[in-house]
Amino acid sequence: MERRFLAFGISLSVVFLLAKFGFAENIKQPNVAGEFYPDNPKQLSEMLDGFFEKADSASLAGEIFALISPHAGYGYSGQVAAYGYKLIQNKKYNMVIILGTSHRYVFNGASVYKDGYFKTPLGKIKVDNDFTAKLLNQDPEVVFDPNAFANEHSIEVQLPFLQKVLNNFTIVPIVLGDCSLQTCKNIASLLKNAIAGRKDILVVVSSDMYHGYDYEEADAVDKFTLKAIENMDAEAIYYGLRDEKMQLCGGFGVVTAIILAKDLGHDKVKVLRHTNSAEVTASLKKGSWTVGYSSVAIDQPQGEKAMLNKSQRKRLLEIARTTIESYLKTGQKPLLREDDPLLKEKRGAFVTLNENGELRGCIGNLVGTEPLYLTISNMAIESATGDPRFSPLELSELKNVNIEISVLSPMERIDNSDKIELGVHGVLVRKGFRSGVFLPQVATETGWSKDEFMSNLCTQKAGLHADAWKDKTTEVYVFSAEVFSEKDY
Repeated sequence: MERRFLAFGISLSVVFLLAKFGFAENIKQPNVAGEFYPDNPKQLSEMLDGFFEKADSASLAGEIFALISPHAGYGYSGQVAAYGYKLIQNKKYNMVIILGTSHRYVFNGASVYKDGYFKTPLGKIKVDNDFTAKLLNQDPEVVFDPNAFANEHSIEVQLPFLQKVLNNFTIVPIVLGDCSLQTCKNIASLLKNAIAGRKDILVVVSSDMYHGYDYEEADAVDKFTLKAIENMDAEAIYYGLRDEKMQLCGGFGVVTAIILAKDLGHDKVKVLRHTNSAEVTASLKKGSWTVGYSSVAIDQPQGEKAMLNKSQRKRLLEIARTTIESYLKTGQKPLLREDDPLLKEKRGAFVTLNENGELRGCIGNLVGTEPLYLTISNMAIESATGDPRFSPLELSELKNVNIEISVLSPMERIDNSDKIELGVHGVLVRKGFRSGVFLPQVATETGWSKDEFMSNLCTQKAGLHADAWKDKTTEVYVFSAEVFSEKDY
């Protein structure tokens, strides 16, 4: 009898504990409804409609694989979040993986919400227990710990947006605690294996940006961080967070999502909107608490297929390094022969050398005049020894050099600068005997606007006046580039 009462008492205690933290009946109750956003369904729906009406997101060409979205109160960050969610309105996503962060509960690794429902004023959303089962019991750092969700808002604030733009979807809520870079890679690997080629899955990373008391610093730090995100440099982001040179309140989720996206072939990033609480509240002065907000989309343009597979990319990188090493040692090019038909195609390409993170040489051909593998070999030598901006590379420096290759698509002449998509297109301007070119990555590396990009191209590269690109007698060509480097492999 005592055992039965004891067991009954324990059961009541468990039920009480679950109810206290909102897990009763396997329904996760909202933590911040009425605080971060309205708890009245009508008011909440109308607020979201207002955000979407003001968001002028241009549609992207391909499928959206991931969004980075802020998680502050809607009065601060809701408008920014709407820019991303508007892009996926009425798209067919059957499941959404949400990578949140833990604000109050300290733990290592990730907590995956196992099953049940999450509730908001707009209704319930089912947790995809079939998918979560593929993540749990695989890694000791990936578990279900309800404490990670008990008082957490980073997952919750994304849900009403999803409920407004999608129909009939399930969710996989994951809260990340403190993670090593290897842990982020392990979580990305688990997700990749569980996704298993599905195309109906969206990833949402819940993350704010700068937190501090300096408005000017907020803007500078966020721009620096967004540049790394645009470059999809997960390692730079991770160590930037550890060194406090970057700030992301949800940074390990961003690192994990970028690793996952690149592994699945999604390599295009678009910053849709960025602001901060100082701008939203018009408190543009030092001493005011400032939080950064951004909305970012990761996608793969529809119909754009990779020109090269992984092994072909690695082979070209090997050719570039072997060629440079041989030339610096002997003054001779190595004898090369390739049977791969694609590597024998005539394509334009650039070889870029970076030493300890700084540009050390960049030379290329815009139009392919010989097989691609020979172009890479020749441009590797030119980048190492023939770039007039730098002294020739010494053999002792080579070990500190990261080699990047850009394989180019054919040139297309355009008559309207509106057709230029920054970060996607490289641009060539030509007027008379003067010409200049910027590769696509220049836009993401500099953060320039289109006017700045084109004006600098004219002045720095072509020796023309800054507005020459607006002249109808100036020829403007666009091209795309498949960019990869040794640090990717």
